[in-house]
Amino acid sequence: MFGYLPITFIEAKIKELENALFFSMSDAVLKIPTCVVKVLQTDELGQIWFVIPKPPQFIHAFDKTFPVKLDFFRKGKEYYIKVFGKAYLVNDPEEINSVECLNEHTKQRARNSEAVIVKVKINRAEYVETSPAKVSAKAILHQVKNKLYEWLQQSQREEAVDYQKIPVQVKYPSLISFSN
Repeated sequence: MFGYLPITFIEAKIKELENALFFSMSDAVLKIPTCVVKVLQTDELGQIWFVIPKPPQFIHAFDKTFPVKLDFFRKGKEYYIKVFGKAYLVNDPEEINSVECLNEHTKQRARNSEAVIVKVKINRAEYVETSPAKVSAKAILHQVKNKLYEWLQQSQREEAVDYQKIPVQVKYPSLISFSN
């Protein structure tokens, strides 16, 4: 099912999962290597901030912006998220100083070229629920109750502030799950 979800929903799910596999989707010969990242912050502009280890090559040899994919997952969770977007390497000292989500030690590591700060602007996401195939009547009732509560909470929040929405493909393992 294709649709739009509020950025706040995507942010909450990303914060809950916390870690992702970072893939550069660039066509360049020299690409940032795939690595596991821990999200430092997601903001209201639909940006995800994290730090990656400095590659052995000179950082200016890489493209400053490039397409990426982030696979967020965690064992025991009944969903995962794939985020597609554009990554920006933050390596200008003035820009590093202005990043609020980093502590001073991390900023110093970035200034000394020991680590690279990356921000990813979310273009689209894929949200997949991996709930079990067998569902009882009690579980269905619980899902309906939770979904109604979420809708009421979202409508109250949307009346107060106009949130940015992200295009999302939502997948459910069975037809008995409820969609947005």
